[in-house]
Amino acid sequence: MRRFFQFLFALCLALPAAAERLQRFGDLDVHYNVFNSGFLQPDVAAASGLVRSKTLGVVNVAVLKGGKPVPAQVSGEIKDLLGKRTPLQFKDVSEGDALYHLAQFPLESREVLGFSLEVRQGDEAPHRFEFNQEMFPDE
Repeated sequence: MRRFFQFLFALCLALPAAAERLQRFGDLDVHYNVFNSGFLQPDVAAASGLVRSKTLGVVNVAVLKGGKPVPAQVSGEIKDLLGKRTPLQFKDVSEGDALYHLAQFPLESREVLGFSLEVRQGDEAPHRFEFNQEMFPDE
């Protein structure tokens, strides 16, 4: 299970050359990534409560303050190119000091999805951001 969380954290932090998946809101850093759940090993998916499927994606969000993980509420939705909206149901997964917010969503075909996320940490006002991601169901 430790490998899974190290893998997720590495995915969050290892994209600076292509496109750093990071939003900064003052001293709050929100790292995020999206991937196909079929990439997960079966034991890793089971340990985190994720369904491993060729037609399911995963949104992974890690919220840090001062470089340390902090509890947060994460919510959001995805929108396809036709405007169909699908709410994301995030769940918190923690191991040691690491804390991740994970949500799964359906992948029907190759498409560009718009993600709209909201992060609320403590009593602060919510922080919102959007991004697009091209997704490919695993064939």
